[in-house]
Amino acid sequence: MGYLDGFLVTLRQHRLFGGQRVTTEYSGGRSARKRGTDAPDVAHDAKIAKPERLHGRHVLNRYEDGMEKCIGCELCAGVCPAKCIYVRGADNDPETPTSPGERYGYVYEINYLRCIHCDLCVEACPTEAITETKLFEFSFTNRRDAIYTKAELLVDDDGAPQRLPWEDWREGEDALTSGWMRATSPSGDATFEGVEGWSGELGHGIRTPEPSQPVRDGGQPSEPKATSAARAEGSASDEAHAARGGSEADAEPAIEEGSASDEAHPSESNQRADERGHR
Repeated sequence: MGYLDGFLVTLRQHRLFGGQRVTTEYSGGRSARKRGTDAPDVAHDAKIAKPERLHGRHVLNRYEDGMEKCIGCELCAGVCPAKCIYVRGADNDPETPTSPGERYGYVYEINYLRCIHCDLCVEACPTEAITETKLFEFSFTNRRDAIYTKAELLVDDDGAPQRLPWEDWREGEDALTSGWMRATSPSGDATFEGVEGWSGELGHGIRTPEPSQPVRDGGQPSEPKATSAARAEGSASDEAHAARGGSEADAEPAIEEGSASDEAHPSESNQRADERGHR
């Protein structure tokens, strides 16, 4: 009876028994290709909606001027729990540098037979060079294809990910690259929610941060906490300055009066200075 109980759990989810279907039919793009179209609404070939923070296939990003963000520091390889990343850095050519720093990622490989998409590499990267797209539907027929090289991971001249033959890309799956990074507060400080803390990317510029919690809950947009806190601090400083304004204003004429007196009697001023020096 124990085996049948397991099947009943699945059957109860079917719409014929009043349940909600949690799976959809998906052919991996084969149905669309047979019909000669890439339309996502082809029968038996539609993908379900994905969250913005999905951990998908990695990409290596470039700056807006086309230079590579990777500096070959190997932090991503060091933090990877699955040991699926292999990086080797090399010195930049002073005449034609590849990245803004002294070094760049000369070799960059990810073995997707080992990768668990934990995104620790994204969090460890100091330059936001490695991020993840929303593509998760890709499979391989041999081990060589499963090891992505730098040429396959690096975005093209338009800032878009390379699209390999065994990957089933759909519209919008490369638009929210680094979504998880843009939703993570630095050091877990919630006051930085909604604050842009990343550099621009080729083809996209500075990506917008994830909406604040009230917006995600369907409410009104709120000002980033870090910005509002800075403004509140500035207002408090202005009030304190205004409160001290009266005494400071009273002190200024006295200083001017003293200066005018010194100018009128330079000998007396010099005498006072000599007395202070002897003391």
